[in-house]
Amino acid sequence: MSSIIEGVDQRTNLAGTNRLELLLFRLGGVQLYGINVFKVREAIPCPALTKMPNAHPVIKGMASIRGKTVSIVDLSQSIGRRGVDDTRDKFVILTEYNRTVQGFLVSAVDRIVNISWSDVLPPPAASGANNYMTAITKVDGQLIQIIDVEQVLAEVMGINTEVSSDIAEKGDESGDEQRKHILVADDSSVARNQIKRTLDQIGVASTIAKNGREALQILQSWAQQGINVSQHVSLLISDIEMPEMDGYTLTSEIRRDPALKDLQVLLHTSMSGTFNEALVKKVGADHFLPKFSADELASAVKSIID
Repeated sequence: MSSIIEGVDQRTNLAGTNRLELLLFRLGGVQLYGINVFKVREAIPCPALTKMPNAHPVIKGMASIRGKTVSIVDLSQSIGRRGVDDTRDKFVILTEYNRTVQGFLVSAVDRIVNISWSDVLPPPAASGANNYMTAITKVDGQLIQIIDVEQVLAEVMGINTEVSSDIAEKGDESGDEQRKHILVADDSSVARNQIKRTLDQIGVASTIAKNGREALQILQSWAQQGINVSQHVSLLISDIEMPEMDGYTLTSEIRRDPALKDLQVLLHTSMSGTFNEALVKKVGADHFLPKFSADELASAVKSIID
């Protein structure tokens, strides 16, 4: 299973189908976990690790993989479970997202499954705010927990959410205050907080949705109230990976709805290095930006709505 992704064409075939491929894995027990294959470069037996002094406690060491030095993160320990003591017979899932490459140490790699985003649901409310699940689904009757790896990365590596003062202080010269309202759709609580904090720093109000279906319902509700949505909302910032309805399908639904079709859409995804302008046009979005840079997001938003 070392070669998981064959190329960009294979990846983009799922665009607009509201489907995803999950790599299933285990963390020392029977529970299966999942990560979107779009974030995965390869899965390999754990290589030799070099310990690093003063590293974060969940970083098991560094490894040389394909000529690149990569941090290897104990994923089990990262989400509050018992960490791995012996890396022999363990595996590393090499990932690329949020503009970084990192390896996640897991106990076993299971298989890849192709499922519909409509079968992927938000975690139960009873799971609490401090869990590391971003979604759940079932495969062959077995519960799959999809881990919020953006949250893991933010806690281990740290993410700067401060907008540079020169960008934050540039005021809106248009004077059109009505258009300074943005709808944000993202299933990761960490990502939502990052985006909201960025918008707050540049003085832009926001409405938050936890997935594409919720965002579409909000837009349709405004339209049903007689609100001109493209005037009321300056921009939709949407993640791509979301339970129930992904960002591709959300964009397609917006373009098909006469009351919503003129809304500006910015796809904001952690899947860096995977998508390009051709894909943005394919799904009908106006803009694309990889996660996460507060300055880049602030600058992009200001250039679109000012």
